[in-house]
Amino acid sequence: MTMNRVNQLRKLLDDLQLEAILIGSPYNRRYISGFTGSSGFVLITSEKSYLLTDFRYRVQAAQQVVGFEIIEHGTDPLNDVREVLSQLGIRKLGFEQDHVNYGEFVQWTNTLGDIELKPTAGLVEKLRMIKDESELAVMQEAADLADRTFAYIIGLIRSGMRETDVALEMEVFMRSNGATSSSFDTIVASGERSALPHGVASDRIIGVDEFIKLDFGAYYKGYCSDLTRTVVIGKPSDKHREIHNIVLEAQLHALEHIRPGMTGREADALTRDIITKYGYGDHFGHGTGHGLGMEIHEAPRLSKLSETILTPGMTVTVEPGIYIPGFGGVRIEDDIVITESGIKILTSSPKELICLG
Repeated sequence: MTMNRVNQLRKLLDDLQLEAILIGSPYNRRYISGFTGSSGFVLITSEKSYLLTDFRYRVQAAQQVVGFEIIEHGTDPLNDVREVLSQLGIRKLGFEQDHVNYGEFVQWTNTLGDIELKPTAGLVEKLRMIKDESELAVMQEAADLADRTFAYIIGLIRSGMRETDVALEMEVFMRSNGATSSSFDTIVASGERSALPHGVASDRIIGVDEFIKLDFGAYYKGYCSDLTRTVVIGKPSDKHREIHNIVLEAQLHALEHIRPGMTGREADALTRDIITKYGYGDHFGHGTGHGLGMEIHEAPRLSKLSETILTPGMTVTVEPGIYIPGFGGVRIEDDIVITESGIKILTSSPKELICLG
């Protein structure tokens, strides 16, 4: 599997007339090599693949990495990179411009000497946008765990609990059922705090007759899930029902009409136009969705500015929302895969307005 990814990357390097690329981004390093350690570089040339890491990972690297020459680097791994490039006669090296800061660039320039550094943007990320069957199988498991977490937590939530108590219960459940961690800081936002799109759990005491927005996900076998549901504890008002129904209508409309070949901008309009029609356009300030995979936010985006063409194998969220300061907010989110004919929805938690006692 990893060698197929290496070969795809080599084609991109060839298009750029690059002889080699050095990858230090943890996610990209893992994607290309399978190595999950916290330190190291992957060096890909037109014919050879190397993983350079330190003595802490000698055994782990040998167990995880297939088809790569593993090099235990010294104090400065760039010295070993320079030696390999010199042996191969390579004078031009690509690097990930989005993952190397200026200080590192200066250090690289000084250490590598007359080897020319050429910036590249998003080469591995471009490959990561299209998930293969093994990735999709893991992402389905991560989505299933998120669904199970939602079913678990709505049986526990009650007025008088702190938001942080709810978040802790959710995170313990996910970890106890196989997750490495949560995909991000769990959002539990109740009452007027539910109008905060990213209102991570606070010490606020959950009251009655108010929204509770739950946005969370499981980081599972190296991949993320991302699920949002908004429920009411107590009795919902007409306003609660109104904005929940609008968001649900917008989300269902998008799920019905998203298809391969449309742009991220066109997908975003599927939810935005409906919310705007009901007069709440100014209360929906973020994009309809984002790519999902090894990272919680990755390409592509479903937003007003995205011209990326949706392609089979892409995994994205669909998460319209309405947020009214001083009152509360609603977001409903599912994870989907773009297919040849439409989409497959990975998450399956109920979306009707659930009222908890």
